[in-house]
Amino acid sequence: MSGNKPLGDFLRSRRYRLDPVALGLSGTRRRRTPGLRREEVADRARISCEWYVKLEQGRPVSASAGTIAALARALALDAAETAHLHKLAARSSAEAFGQETVPEIINTIVKSLPEPAYVTGLRWDVLAWNAAADELFGFTSMDQRERNILRYMLTTPDARAMFGRDWAQEAERMIALFRPTYDQRAGDPAFEELVLALSEACDEFRGWWCSHLVASPSAGTKTLHSSGRDGATYVYASFQANDDPALKLALYTRRHGMP
Repeated sequence: MSGNKPLGDFLRSRRYRLDPVALGLSGTRRRRTPGLRREEVADRARISCEWYVKLEQGRPVSASAGTIAALARALALDAAETAHLHKLAARSSAEAFGQETVPEIINTIVKSLPEPAYVTGLRWDVLAWNAAADELFGFTSMDQRERNILRYMLTTPDARAMFGRDWAQEAERMIALFRPTYDQRAGDPAFEELVLALSEACDEFRGWWCSHLVASPSAGTKTLHSSGRDGATYVYASFQANDDPALKLALYTRRHGMP
């Protein structure tokens, strides 16, 4: 059985985040690191400290669903974080990543839509798009290797101009959405290459990435500034393809009557 470093890293990040004073665990012993001690987490989860240490070290041990649920409660995880923790605990080896192919029928549907729409793969590579999305984001003008939502958002001046004052909030949200997928693919050269490129090109990314933020997809609104125009508000949502669960369709619809 191989180790599980992503699980250990995530547990550690959430242990550091907890405030011992707020939990009534300050005590008199000086703390050399932020957050709770390992033995305090183990005690809150009612498991042995030795077992918890092995999990946090990414050692090749397994934990039951009940143990993972107890750890989620001990670490005060929210719903998205709890789901991520369970998936990490069940993580297994996967085949090396290969970029997906969009079925022709999906490509045809996307191109026929009047408002911005595009399809991404597991690594958030942009695989198909329509004319409205191209006008908004300029996918056709991008080099194929750079045609990736995270690369666009975190490494290009165009994205910062497009999102304006909302750029940091939206970029951090995207990283939190991508993190669960990465943690399932940690060690895969294609994913490691992407994270390294983002780390080298975006100062803000490094801090957000070290925080191990995770989130679940949800629909919402975005105000986008394209081609020097005043900001336009769009509602957006994403949908998983039946043909290949790795494919996701992103749809944008302009909300008229708003700036």
